[in-house]
Amino acid sequence: MPEPMLELTGVRSGYHGLEILHGVDLTVGVAEVVALVGANGAGKSTTLKSAVGEIKLQGGSVTYRGERVGHGRSHELARRGLMLVPEHRALFGSLTVEENLAMGSRARLGRPGFDKEWVLDLFPILRERRTQLAETMSGGQQQMLAIARALMGAPELLLLDEPSTGLSPKLTADVFGAVEAIRERGVSILIVEQNASHVLEFADRAYVMESGSVVLDGTGAELVADARVKAAYLGG
Repeated sequence: MPEPMLELTGVRSGYHGLEILHGVDLTVGVAEVVALVGANGAGKSTTLKSAVGEIKLQGGSVTYRGERVGHGRSHELARRGLMLVPEHRALFGSLTVEENLAMGSRARLGRPGFDKEWVLDLFPILRERRTQLAETMSGGQQQMLAIARALMGAPELLLLDEPSTGLSPKLTADVFGAVEAIRERGVSILIVEQNASHVLEFADRAYVMESGSVVLDGTGAELVADARVKAAYLGG
């Protein structure tokens, strides 16, 4: 079995001495989409932040491409291809679309990455708005720009935190379509998503979190069919 791109083993972490994650185990394989679903406050975003070093581990380990990285810095991991697109997007609001993309490409450090024209083809609205300031764009356009900027940094593993939050059904479909296209280019993806029914349809595997722990895992199809998941997250 090939070595996973990302492996969390017994991860415990939290904020200001309060433990939020209680021994989380999780793996993401090469060119695999893994979903992390659960209610608000379950620890999903904390898991992503722990994986990229934004939150100090209180226990356990994080391994990226076979190397322990749990106490690294997020910008250093980004240069190695492990990138987080946070829920709040963290764009440079006073810079244009073009300038945000250029900032993203600085994370490559000589590694080959996506061609900018391919990225703009993936999000055609960004091509139209190349000279527009990021802070003047709609929420959906900003989400697309945040993902596009990360792609310019040549990610090998992309962590997406709630990419559909606040988006219309049409924009949500566009964003999920882009996620599938990114996976087809060989990028591994770990996605936190409230829209469980949609993300489980195309995820290779998924984990369900409750109160800081993983309580279920399986293929996307298995979890869609699970009575507990249906009752809690799919309205069944």
